[in-house]
Amino acid sequence: MSAGFLYTNDQPGQHPASWYAATVNSLPEFPQLAGSTTADVCIVGAGYTGLSAALHLAEAGYKVVLLEAHRVGWGASGRNGGQVGTGLNKDQAELESMFGKQQAKALWELSLEAVQLCKDLIHKHAIQCDLQAGIIHADHRQRFVKSSREFAEKLQHDYGYQAIQFLDQAALQQELHSPLYYGGVLNLGAAHLHPLNYALGLAQAAKQAGVAIYERSPVLSYREGTQVEVTTAQGKVTANYLILACNGYLDNLEPKVAARVMPINNYIVATEPLNPAQIQDLIPKRYAVADSSFVVNYFRMSADNRLLFGGGESYSFQFPKDIRALVQPRMLSVFPQLAGTKLDYAWGGTLAVTVNRLPYFTRLQTNVFSVSGYSGHGVALASLAGKLLSEVVSGTAERFDIMAKLPNWPFPGGTLLRWPLLVTAMLYYSLRDKL
Repeated sequence: MSAGFLYTNDQPGQHPASWYAATVNSLPEFPQLAGSTTADVCIVGAGYTGLSAALHLAEAGYKVVLLEAHRVGWGASGRNGGQVGTGLNKDQAELESMFGKQQAKALWELSLEAVQLCKDLIHKHAIQCDLQAGIIHADHRQRFVKSSREFAEKLQHDYGYQAIQFLDQAALQQELHSPLYYGGVLNLGAAHLHPLNYALGLAQAAKQAGVAIYERSPVLSYREGTQVEVTTAQGKVTANYLILACNGYLDNLEPKVAARVMPINNYIVATEPLNPAQIQDLIPKRYAVADSSFVVNYFRMSADNRLLFGGGESYSFQFPKDIRALVQPRMLSVFPQLAGTKLDYAWGGTLAVTVNRLPYFTRLQTNVFSVSGYSGHGVALASLAGKLLSEVVSGTAERFDIMAKLPNWPFPGGTLLRWPLLVTAMLYYSLRDKL
């Protein structure tokens, strides 16, 4: 595995400095893999995908070894915006036009299950992660409002989903005190949470279920066969099945996946604690928000009354030197009333996108699976992916195959040219947002 995103921006074996890391629940460190061991299933990556797969497989009676290059929840699972949303990164009308109504409805039902699974896991394992209901999708262009109304009505009428409601500009202004938006939808079936604490809670549950978790154990390579041999710097795992759950941190471990799933960086800041009057002047009911910009702005209130605001992307290995300077103008465009507010934390993380922004579920070999490319919808979908991976290892592939049938093709130019081509596209869409 190359250095790449695994080591360029962060200290090895440490959660990056962030508001999440500063407010994390305690969980003892797991050992580093040393020597050889065996398992029914070896999983690479201790984010939501790997942790959920490990937990579900262990509960089904499998012996599971979970390998993490740094710390549990170190990657996007411990750094993201914490939004537990329904659907995929395309709306249902578009999915219907692509795949037909039957498959689109199957995908919608899986997305609802994904959100419910997160809630159920939190309840079952008593995970303290500040779970709260409600996400607003806010339109930053007047022309998008009609589509938001149609989207809400379609879900209500065609899918029987009554937890969503359209917000015209007046209704939106009651929930979100920003001059930037013209309308949107409120989804009360969606939720938001402290993502790192959710990951650590899954790890604790997996440990209690019997999963052997090893931190600071980056995988160097694996060898296919009737049994898979997975090699780290200090050890080796021999297993009947291998699951790659690396998302944006896969690097060169699996070229077929790397050609279809590209890492990009995104950034978040956290303000100083705000007083009750300030919160009432921002998001009175403390819903999470994601807007319609191509490079999306997303934000919510923390449990200790900070605004957590995410926005801005980059496409090289290196994070910008001044993340605050990148994100603050985006925050002030949404909430100019926060001018002069101190930003106590700023951090970056790496997620992964696909060409069509649909997740990439694949069976690489009879006994080797990979899931990644959540394209900004990872909290819920990755949790569900772990459950579906458990099912397919157990011999029931039907639900995994619904996701695996989603088309995913390599980025144009392969891994060599995908960067400049994506940067060109992103610059175009960023300019379109501004205009």
